[in-house]
Amino acid sequence: MAEHSARHCCLGWDFSTQQVKVVAVDAELNVFYEDSVHFDRDLPEFRTQGGVHVHEDGLTVTSPVLMWVQALDIILEKMKASGFDFSQVLALSGAGQQHGSVYWKAGANQVLMSLTPDLLLREQLQACFSISDSPVWMDSSTTAQCRQLEATVGGAQALSSLTGSRAYERFTGNQIAKIYQKNPEAYSRTERISLVSSFAASLFLGSYSPIDHSDGSGMNLLQIQDKVWSQACLGACAPGLEEKLGQPVPSCSVVGNIWSCSGSDASHLAPSQPILFTCHCGFTQGAISSYFVQRYGFPAGCKVVAFTGDNPASLAGMRLEEGDIAVSLGTSDTLFLWLQEPMPALEGHIFCNPVDPQHYMALLCFKNGSLMREKIRDESASRSWSEFSKALRSTELGNGGNLGFYFDVMEITPEIIGRHRFNAENHEVSAFPWDVEIRALIEGQFMAKKIHAEGLGYRVSLAAGTNMPFSEVVKLAPNPRLAATPTPGAFQVYEALLQRYAVLEQRVLTQTRRPSE
Repeated sequence: MAEHSARHCCLGWDFSTQQVKVVAVDAELNVFYEDSVHFDRDLPEFRTQGGVHVHEDGLTVTSPVLMWVQALDIILEKMKASGFDFSQVLALSGAGQQHGSVYWKAGANQVLMSLTPDLLLREQLQACFSISDSPVWMDSSTTAQCRQLEATVGGAQALSSLTGSRAYERFTGNQIAKIYQKNPEAYSRTERISLVSSFAASLFLGSYSPIDHSDGSGMNLLQIQDKVWSQACLGACAPGLEEKLGQPVPSCSVVGNIWSCSGSDASHLAPSQPILFTCHCGFTQGAISSYFVQRYGFPAGCKVVAFTGDNPASLAGMRLEEGDIAVSLGTSDTLFLWLQEPMPALEGHIFCNPVDPQHYMALLCFKNGSLMREKIRDESASRSWSEFSKALRSTELGNGGNLGFYFDVMEITPEIIGRHRFNAENHEVSAFPWDVEIRALIEGQFMAKKIHAEGLGYRVSLAAGTNMPFSEVVKLAPNPRLAATPTPGAFQVYEALLQRYAVLEQRVLTQTRRPSE
């Protein structure tokens, strides 16, 4: 038997935009098995590009839901063929691309509960969806629905204070509203609406999994303070929506079929409908779907922990705590924060914290990220990262007071477009020397991140956990590697510049604000 089959483990699943991936980790959090299915490469029959279909209007972006199902089939079959010992899997959980939604047709739950181990999932679920292509996070076709939702609750700030974000086109509530308005027959045939995360969990449960609080925060539907659906928001989107969503649960919940137990008499023990894992007499049994037990050999007691969104999962995976801040430098730059006292604003997002249900997380997305850095590299450093880095080393901290804003596409945080340069006297200038340009870009991008993080309530402080702290769970994981340290004196230089940057950003925002606003 293969070496990776001999130890107890947990499985982590990732249903992302471009692939489905699995990792197996042992008790010391060592990854000893991983595999993935890349949609474009491994499932060409679905004709996706980057895992999605961009429609003719350029705004509507979807993914085939059966593609995700088939990808899971493929990975599981590969694991089985490799000799992976599923009987050693104690629990599983995962993440899904945030804001995607799946629409289960009436009767689908019965199909999930009656799966036969002789057939693959796709063969049995192909008729289970009222919408075959799921709207995903890249979709921006619901502007009208966003404005309707904000108007219903008293404006953008009111909606942000309630749900953690103003209305965003990709958020699920607005996607549901569009489907109800444009395709009411499909909506009426829908029995349950899942996020990508709870959809993936449902496949393993063999029944509908609840939406977790953290991923549910990205819907414009959940009241983040008391963690229940907002009746005003539900009503603004579509009728009968609460029943189709089910009740949300904490992100750390073990979900699935459980043996109901409320006393010491064992005669009442019987399988119940999928609910939150709770028990008051010490007898508890989480249950993965019997399909996976019979086809792949999972233990009947394998726990399924609620799946969450990819952004909340990133906060957990990076082991952030109160006072920490993480920045992902990608096509879009993303900033993650752990917050105790959030201040929802018109920019950025506040989600329920996936690790500590008493706290929150904030997310800021900056669309002009690595592509903008690459453009300035090409224009000012002869397409060379080496020359780019040389410019940063050769220029002084604070860039002599020169500040720049670089937004070749309409920015998200804040809504600004264009390149704007200011000298030390706050006068706008048309150009900087090549090395000054490079430092102005990098300093400006990071000052923007700090300013907008503080706008959402980011402060340096300490946090205490409940029950077993998350830090205790991950204490055996490898320690982060220190890659860089601040230059001495940098704090004093940038504290002074930050005030100027904030004032100039407002000036630029006023100049570039769209006429409709």
